Amino acid sequence: MKIPLSWLKEFVDINIPAEELAHRLTMAGLEVGEVITIGGWENCYVGYVEKVERHPNADRLNLCTVSTGNGTQRVVCGAPNVAEGQKIAFARVGATLIDVHTGKSATLKAAKIRGVVSEGMVCSEKELGLGEDHDGILVLPEDAPLGMPLTDYMGDQVLDLEPTPNRSDWLSVLGVAYEVAALTGTKVHEPEVFYPEEGNPISSQARVFIRNPDLCPRYTASIIKGIAIGPSPRWLQERLQRSDVRPINNVVDVTNYVMLEYGQPLHAFDYETLLRSNIMVRRAYTGEVMETLDGVTRVLNSSHLVIADDRDARALGGVVGGIDSEITDKTTDVLLESASFDPTNNRQTAQAFHLRTEATIRFEKGLRPGLPAVALRRATQLIQQVAGGTVAKGIIDAYPGKKGDTSLLLTSERIKKVLGVEFPMDRPREVLTSLGFDCREEGPSALRVTAPYWRSDIAIEDDLVEEVARIIGYEAIPTTMLSTPIPANEPQTLRNFREEVRDLLVMEGLQEVISYSAVSLDMLKRARTADDDSSLLKVANPMSGDYQYMRPTLRASLLRTLASNLSHQADSVSLFEIGRVYLKREKDLPSEPETAAGLFYGPRSSEGWLGSGDRYDFYDAKGVVEALLRQVGVAGGFQPSDDPFFHPGKAASILANGSLVGILGEVHPLVQESFEIDGGSVVFFELNLEKVFEAVPQERRALKPLARYPSSIRDISILVDSSIPAARIQSVIENQPLVERVLLFDAYEGKGVPSGKSSLAYRLYFQAADRTLSSEEVNKSLAKVIGLLEREVGASLRGGEEVQG
Repeated sequence: MKIPLSWLKEFVDINIPAEELAHRLTMAGLEVGEVITIGGWENCYVGYVEKVERHPNADRLNLCTVSTGNGTQRVVCGAPNVAEGQKIAFARVGATLIDVHTGKSATLKAAKIRGVVSEGMVCSEKELGLGEDHDGILVLPEDAPLGMPLTDYMGDQVLDLEPTPNRSDWLSVLGVAYEVAALTGTKVHEPEVFYPEEGNPISSQARVFIRNPDLCPRYTASIIKGIAIGPSPRWLQERLQRSDVRPINNVVDVTNYVMLEYGQPLHAFDYETLLRSNIMVRRAYTGEVMETLDGVTRVLNSSHLVIADDRDARALGGVVGGIDSEITDKTTDVLLESASFDPTNNRQTAQAFHLRTEATIRFEKGLRPGLPAVALRRATQLIQQVAGGTVAKGIIDAYPGKKGDTSLLLTSERIKKVLGVEFPMDRPREVLTSLGFDCREEGPSALRVTAPYWRSDIAIEDDLVEEVARIIGYEAIPTTMLSTPIPANEPQTLRNFREEVRDLLVMEGLQEVISYSAVSLDMLKRARTADDDSSLLKVANPMSGDYQYMRPTLRASLLRTLASNLSHQADSVSLFEIGRVYLKREKDLPSEPETAAGLFYGPRSSEGWLGSGDRYDFYDAKGVVEALLRQVGVAGGFQPSDDPFFHPGKAASILANGSLVGILGEVHPLVQESFEIDGGSVVFFELNLEKVFEAVPQERRALKPLARYPSSIRDISILVDSSIPAARIQSVIENQPLVERVLLFDAYEGKGVPSGKSSLAYRLYFQAADRTLSSEEVNKSLAKVIGLLEREVGASLRGGEEVQG
């Protein structure tokens, strides 16, 4: 939002430099990105054309005698609009102007043109950097002071503002003027609005019907007949241009001018194009077609609000007008609209058609319904002023959404609680009054405050406290200690555990992914997680059919992510995700356990002569799970599992201190095929982190010092039933006090081994923390191990043990 300082000064007296004003506004929350200076034209003055003669040697050039009040100069001028008696912008030799051919600054020099010396230049807009017009000279008003430096007469400074999204009033000269007045201790002078109403009563000339008051709570209109369409006055065009708005014609320029002045968008209809002079504010019909001012034909539906006559849509409400009712050079009668529109619907309509206009920027922020009538009268006054015409008596004011003014109670107690400092209530009243609020005392420590018609951001008492703090200045509020002690830290043990698991999985080489918590029923069926939706939580308003149900597991999400990676030529993939799953419970809120899941696919190492070519398998996932459980101090275990998601015979339940906490295995080939994953096996694991956390001992394993005494090693080979898990055998061995470590280094079934039996070879490490074990102690301990194996798992010693050290 750009506001010329000269325009702002018409509303409020400014007695400080522009740079200081910009600083104060920024510190109060309205950031000024830049102060743009217009002017700086040295050796340029207001001149007067005394005489115009034909150039003796050129048909299209003139010789002009120009006075600046203290002498005359003779200049050569080719502009077709130069004439005697004009006030013009005159540049003497030595002035720095814009070269219209190169666009760069150049110093003006005396030059001989077709044999005649030119001692200056009568300037156009482009040469002064005021616009792109170079077809003719810039003609100044007749009351321009002769001889005045052009910078003093036409110079200006423009504030380039960056308002916050909640402050629609900062998109207007009026709103900024009240901000300036509050910060500088001055008063705001709003324009006096008065114009003669000499036409017939407006009620006899037009009617307004609001079919959808939820989308348009207020619609006001006036009618001006007998106008003359043409260019706007110079002062009006200049203000629009300095605010980055392109002048079009006097009527349209006024609507833009008042929008910038008051923050209320307006629209002008050619009155003669409205069928039966009726205005219908309604939802569009599905399939209804309208050509907008940008020349695009748009197909509408019932979510769009239109301004229509008795037959056709004439404008998209608050967004853009229609080409059939636009103001043209032939327009003589105008119906002027100023309305209040629903901000949500306005934004949705604008986004649907990719139309981002100055009107939608304001409407989508929410404008007070008290603003349209004020802006309408101001615009009617200016149209009559610049375009002539007769104004109808009265205005149309359809206001089905009318509500009483809402007031808020502001108390000294609340100010102290929020800001930590006390003020006499006279000070908040002074601040709020300077901002345009209406304040009435309610006792010695309270004010009843009503927001002005241009403020739509005031909803609660704390909004008023913020206004007081902004204007007084945050830097002026003293620093105070907290009135209560800082609450003690409450450790979030489960959250910390989850983050520890995340770090451990990253250390194991897996890459984290994050997926949506919602999935489709089709995906769950493909993952063999659900046959129907009876056990699922359905989303009430899903984004699409792909996200209709809350996930009961991470399986489908991870397989979809893997398939996406493979479609982009990924080779070796190892992923994990940590997140909540959602399990339905009858007559209760769902259970939402924290879950960690991961998968492996492809070769373990990258391509190349150093790569082994081996692919990930069951034991890679098992090793990661074992390492994770060991790191958090949990005794892990595994037992065979039967789950339709996994390959039969290649899945295992994960145990923690004997309790089921998860599952791992190779994904079933048919499940992989349903996700279009081929070329190898996918290994998958899933852990319920809350159950794992419950198994973590209260005292986590402390650091263990390096052993001071050597270990003794024994190898044993035993025969056991093939149905007995190796983990159970290892658990039996590890329960012996002197056994420090157990390693399964060979497993064999086949020739030489009875049917139904397995040959397992273990290496046992015996060690004591306080002494070197003797051979006799090691052998006794080994004998106990063998005896336990015989009793617990029915093992038999296949060969004699071998001492390794």
